[in-house]
Amino acid sequence: MFVRIVKMGFKEDKIEEFLNNFEQVKSRIRNFEGCQFLELYRDKNNTNTFFTYSYWEDEDALENYRHSDLFKKVWAETKVHFNAKPEAWSVDKLVSLD
Repeated sequence: MFVRIVKMGFKEDKIEEFLNNFEQVKSRIRNFEGCQFLELYRDKNNTNTFFTYSYWEDEDALENYRHSDLFKKVWAETKVHFNAKPEAWSVDKLVSLD
């Protein structure tokens, strides 16, 4: 399993637009081949900061998504609302807490 974490900061007046867009596309991302999990988190203290956590079958599955028309559309609609450069981490999930 391959995990992708993305930190995004948004302009205050664009948060609702981002959240509405995420609501519309989240099921399409979750159903993209190789995606096993997707959630969006909001920082409790810095409410314009969000994180996406996504689990992928492997790195190739994530790369296929990142080169897809779906990602290009979602990213184009998202990045225009940033107030800072996004950060991303790709990690291997080593231990399950189940």
